[in-house]
Amino acid sequence: MSGRLKKGDEVSWDTSQGKTEGKVVRKQTSPTKINGHKVKASAADPQCIVQSDKSGKRAAHRPDELSKR
Repeated sequence: MSGRLKKGDEVSWDTSQGKTEGKVVRKQTSPTKINGHKVKASAADPQCIVQSDKSGKRAAHRPDELSKR
C-alpha cells in the first residue's frame, strides 16, 4: 500500500467529530461504493478502506490522510 500501510495496520485519521482510530481493511484500486458514497479509487490513486474501532463503520481515505499508530 502506498505510504507503507498494509492490511491490519492500526491507524488514526481526522473527522469532523475529531480524531478516529481503526484498522486498514484493504487497499482499493478501483471505483466502488461504501455506505452509498462513491469512492473514486484507481491504480494511480489508491485509497485505503478503514474500519473504525468505535463504530465499526467503514470509510475510504487516501493513505496520506492516515497516521499509523
